[in-house]
Amino acid sequence: MNEIKQFYWGVDATVAQLRQLRVQSLEDRQRRHKPPKLPSRKELQRILDGLGAVLFPNRLGRPDLTEEGIDYFVGYTLDRVLHNLFRQIRRELQFILKSDEGDDTAHRQAIEIVRLFTAQLPTVRALVDSDIQAAYEGDPAARTPDEVLVCYPGIMAVIYHRLAHILYTHGAPLVARMISELAHSATGIDIHPGAQIGESFFIDHGTGVVIGETAIIGQRVRLYQAVTLGAKRFQKDDNGMLVKGNLRHPIVEDDVVVYAGATILGRITIGQGSIIGGNVWLTHSVPQHSIITQACERSE
Repeated sequence: MNEIKQFYWGVDATVAQLRQLRVQSLEDRQRRHKPPKLPSRKELQRILDGLGAVLFPNRLGRPDLTEEGIDYFVGYTLDRVLHNLFRQIRRELQFILKSDEGDDTAHRQAIEIVRLFTAQLPTVRALVDSDIQAAYEGDPAARTPDEVLVCYPGIMAVIYHRLAHILYTHGAPLVARMISELAHSATGIDIHPGAQIGESFFIDHGTGVVIGETAIIGQRVRLYQAVTLGAKRFQKDDNGMLVKGNLRHPIVEDDVVVYAGATILGRITIGQGSIIGGNVWLTHSVPQHSIITQACERSE
């Protein structure tokens, strides 16, 4: 049988056309030279796996760790992970600055962001502990907190979010957004890294949950699957472009429960201790201790 030749597929012509489109795209974005590299999703996933092992070495790290070896393992793993995180953040900053690999500004800023991130890891561990306990206490199917940690997609999504939120806050929004999308891909839970979430947060089941960038969630809040905390409308400027960064997502106060399929839109406030029933469409604020269902609405 004769070997199939490359020219049968028209590869050369297609490569030439792709090059022309690529060059035109760079010119349109005023980047005529080779663009800086973006952070790598694969590397960020490795970083997240390493951070999980650092935060929970006995459950997400190595099964053979001894008490004498845990600190060594955590220190070694954290140092390796942070060096890789530094490189990914530096890539983001270089992309923004459109600078070369050795740019001093990006280098210094990346070091500072990683330093601040590292200092907050104990806070993340404490918050995630509270999330795990909330899930364990809130789900009768949960047999142990360890089961919650290793099995529940809501916990995975929240761990990723709490790490991403630090990076978002300290000046690495692209890396943070990529981390949130890794969680989204793995769990079906979409939490923007800008969202502010208090302790003891529990997402039960989780598939289809969406939490927008400017949402604020208090303590001991529970959401079920397919809940949306979204924007009611998107404002535009005088040129017809979307306004970025305005406060457009809900505030959910402490001890609120939102049941499956509820959609809460706009910069409204769900008062402390309220219960939002399944499949409710809500676009106005409700006072504390409200009970909102499709059939009725009342406050206690």
